[in-house]
Amino acid sequence: MSASSAFNDEKGGSSSVGEPEYGHDPASGGIFSSDYKRHDDLKEMLDSNKDSLKLEAMKRIVAMIARGKNASDLFPAVVKNVACKNIEVKKLVYVYLVRYAEEQQDLALLSISTFQRGLKDPNQLIRASALRVLSSIRVTIIVPIMMLAIKEAASDMSPYVRKTAAHAIPKLYSLDPEQKDQLIEVIEKLLADKTTLVAGSVVMAFEEVCPERIELIHKNYRKLCNLLIDVEEWGQVVIINMLTRYARTQFLNPNMNESFLEEGSDKTFYGSDEDSDEEEEDKDKKAEAPMVKRKPYVMDPDHRLLLRNTKPLLQSRNAAVVMAVAQLYFHLAPKAEIGVIAKALVRLLRSHSEVQYVVLQNVATMSIKRRGMFEPYLKSFYIRSTDPTQIKILKLEVLTNLANETNISTILREFQTYIKSMDKDFVAATIQAIGRCATNIGEVRDTCLNGLVQLLSNRDELVVAESVVVIKKLLQMQPEKHSDIIKHMAKLTDNIQVPMARASILWLIGEYCEHVPKIAPDVLRKMAKSFTNEEDIVKLQIINLAAKLYLTNSKQTKLLTQYVLNLAKYDQNYDIRDRARFIRQLIVPTEKSGALSKYAKKLFLAIKPAPVLESPFKDRDHFQLGSLSHLLNAKAGGYQELPDWPEAAPDPCVRNVEVPEWTKCSSREKRKEKKVDKPFYSDSDGESGPTESADSESDSASGSESGSGLEESGSGSESEESEEGSESEEEVEKDKKKKKKIELKKPVQVSESEQSSEEEVRKHERKNKLRKSVSESESDDEEESESESSQSESEDSESEAEVKKKKKAAETKPPPKPVKKECKKEKKEMSLLDLDDFEPTPSPQATPLNSFLSSSLVNDLEGLSLSDAVLSPAAISPCSALKSYELLHRITGDGLCVEYCFSRQPFPPDANMVSVQMQFTNNATSDTKNLHMEDVKLQSGMRVNEFTEIELLPAGETASAVMGIDFCDSTQAANFQLCTHRRKFFVSIQPPVGELMRPVFLTENEFKKEQGQLMGMNEISEKLTLDAKCRNEHAIVQRVITAANLSRVPCGSDKECRPPLPPPLPPVHRFGGRTVTSGSLVLATVSSREDGAAQLTVNCEKMVIGTMLVKDILLALTQ
Repeated sequence: MSASSAFNDEKGGSSSVGEPEYGHDPASGGIFSSDYKRHDDLKEMLDSNKDSLKLEAMKRIVAMIARGKNASDLFPAVVKNVACKNIEVKKLVYVYLVRYAEEQQDLALLSISTFQRGLKDPNQLIRASALRVLSSIRVTIIVPIMMLAIKEAASDMSPYVRKTAAHAIPKLYSLDPEQKDQLIEVIEKLLADKTTLVAGSVVMAFEEVCPERIELIHKNYRKLCNLLIDVEEWGQVVIINMLTRYARTQFLNPNMNESFLEEGSDKTFYGSDEDSDEEEEDKDKKAEAPMVKRKPYVMDPDHRLLLRNTKPLLQSRNAAVVMAVAQLYFHLAPKAEIGVIAKALVRLLRSHSEVQYVVLQNVATMSIKRRGMFEPYLKSFYIRSTDPTQIKILKLEVLTNLANETNISTILREFQTYIKSMDKDFVAATIQAIGRCATNIGEVRDTCLNGLVQLLSNRDELVVAESVVVIKKLLQMQPEKHSDIIKHMAKLTDNIQVPMARASILWLIGEYCEHVPKIAPDVLRKMAKSFTNEEDIVKLQIINLAAKLYLTNSKQTKLLTQYVLNLAKYDQNYDIRDRARFIRQLIVPTEKSGALSKYAKKLFLAIKPAPVLESPFKDRDHFQLGSLSHLLNAKAGGYQELPDWPEAAPDPCVRNVEVPEWTKCSSREKRKEKKVDKPFYSDSDGESGPTESADSESDSASGSESGSGLEESGSGSESEESEEGSESEEEVEKDKKKKKKIELKKPVQVSESEQSSEEEVRKHERKNKLRKSVSESESDDEEESESESSQSESEDSESEAEVKKKKKAAETKPPPKPVKKECKKEKKEMSLLDLDDFEPTPSPQATPLNSFLSSSLVNDLEGLSLSDAVLSPAAISPCSALKSYELLHRITGDGLCVEYCFSRQPFPPDANMVSVQMQFTNNATSDTKNLHMEDVKLQSGMRVNEFTEIELLPAGETASAVMGIDFCDSTQAANFQLCTHRRKFFVSIQPPVGELMRPVFLTENEFKKEQGQLMGMNEISEKLTLDAKCRNEHAIVQRVITAANLSRVPCGSDKECRPPLPPPLPPVHRFGGRTVTSGSLVLATVSSREDGAAQLTVNCEKMVIGTMLVKDILLALTQ
């Protein structure tokens, strides 16, 4: 469509915007219609409220595009309907957008938010279409958005959307090659996909982006082989070509014993394709049995898997698939098995001429090395009168390659018929084919030569000329036997006018002048007469003939030679002038001529080897068959070289895939079935219930919710889950597991009951109050509330006797237990004790503490003591010295130096403004007066609250002022003039993205709940390696808070909130905030390991802010 529209635009046809559309009826007046109302009816239909009208308009627009008409001026009207609820309208809108997104990039960029909404549409076709449109916009500024969209689509539930994501990968790679590493991660993920719809597309993306990363295929090799039969045809071609290259690097050459295989090959060559696989395997075993004695080659099972799974595709209806399998067999199969592809390729010769041309090119190459394959199908290559010339010439090529002593008589009879054709190019190619047959098969050389001599009397000059050229090459093999033919050809110089033929005759006479001593001088005499009128190639041969005759018969030809050389001396062509000058010095010795003239005879009359007539397809097999490079016989762009076979077989274990998931799933299902019948009798069983539910839900789509429920479900749940995952389902081990759970539970219970029974009752009341406040803040999280209520019931049901027993047991325990008590408290009480961490951080907009906690709860918390090791006030402190930026240098400002910093304090006049503290220093010798702002230039939506004018700043003094700027949640600079009583200075303040937000208090549950709602496109994750000085908790928190004005979420380090068993997971630090202007939530998570590897995740409603924040925090943590 784009080509046709471009053509119409170029020609100035009716498709251009300013041209009227002509009606079918010449009298309709369409020629005189004004073009400003051209698409008004369509625009009205698109703006209507009726879906039927919109659908009709879209059908007409798409029809216009199909006819090559330009419909780009309808772009704004069409884009508005992306949000239409009618699915049919939406599909057509996206068809339109895919067509014009690349041409109308500016207009498409305006609608990018619409496409992003489409990525979350419930309909898979709309999600895929939105991604297709997004990837069609070729603008580098949206590369991060495209990358996020591809990553999200790669995890989509719909295989069609995942397929579209694979198609978008090469587009993004061509737009920004620096994204290669991230794209490879997506490709690796999609390669593991088990659906046939995705396989072909992701392999194509692999071939485009990272074909050298062969290790990505190892684990997926067997899966791709098994899926191949069900993949769509286009995907089959791509996968087969890729697997051909893969197999050449991973398996040994099956034809290393080729000479041995030839002995028994004839029997297996022409077996019908209907033979069963079992019979083939029996043949393989028989063939391989004696091979072991000579050279122990055993085919790799994966090699055999590839050959076995591709063989049925030879019966595909698609010519490209058949061709792909044929080239795979040719490059990879043992010689005895290659014959199966011949029948399939011959079948393709009944197809269109374009398909025939490609197939015959490949057959011509194959028939040089594997002639026996196509011999039974010789008649299929006979030429029909209706064949195009190119097909005829290729069939001639194949027939010539297949010619041998047994079938040469049949082939020559065919050639005799072809010479009578009216197609001159074809006749010339036939004569050349006869010459090649005569060269290759000595028994028919004389017959062919006699036949070609008879053609010399043909009426058609082109036939005679081609015959002369071929005879000349044949005569070089046995010239002494054929002096009569040379004489006969000498007589043709008067009649033949084709330059190549005349040059060939002259070369023959000159080369074998001793066989025709009387005729040669006369031919030179005739040629000297017409020298000036001859073509350049003929003139050069006349000079050669004169030189040779001068050296062998100088008496008769001396004057003639001098005459010819004199004519050549003044010829227009410099090649001829140079040749004449060179030959004169060589054959006519003078005083100046050097020693070379002594060897003139040896130079001119040396015995020359006979030319070898070879097929033009002889050297083409180094290109992969079926490729464009093979067709052109030149390396095309993007062509991947076919690797050489390895000398030693690489390790086959790399293709082994462990499948632990199936066993895990089955064991989980068994555990679920067994656990259903268990009543909640014991305390441990009561806690394992929600753990199991969370475990089972983690396999479903709602992984984030179940994950949060799993963390909150109780203190011992994680340790229990890890134990249950590792233990088997036998009864004995179940009993052991129960005992372990009880033993694990006891220390916690003991640590909880270190006070009197009265304190125990108070503690239960406190827990109930806290649980109520938590349930109010998190009413949506049903799983957590259920698990906690079950725990409260089990705990409240403890009898007073048990409490006393626990108390006695606690008294016997050593003193370090209170630490565990605190740890348990923090888990149960939502980590509210960590609120002390936020006192140093200025968070004016955060929720007040009193509004979050009830007064009774605060009183209860005041009675608890914390050790400094767990929470020290200095553990998390913001950067003590805020970073300053230079606004005006003292040299530029005539001694006035101005610096500013973002104070991170609320700006009292307007809460939506960022507070900027400015410091003025007067380094000049005179006073500065009337410091104020003028001519403020802002982007749309931004506002400034100017600082109060400083009337006087004495020399050497410093003054401060505060101004407020509403940056409208963007990093656009605020430009203004800073004025004094003498001068005006143009300055600008540009905020780092971290200063566009304010800290906000969130509990861990609230954080996880909000994070769960900001997934997909709103989540950006990056892996990093922490700087050596930034491996501890204090350094990580300080650097993140320095980079961004966020507050830390309590219990950010999971080390503090985890029971002593099992071994602790990597610590996770969570930070929260909101943008100053819009109040959009910004969540940051840093999870780190001891070796310095870490992952940063930012969830933000505004993706641009999220992307920029990730870069800033990454920089802070790694530098």
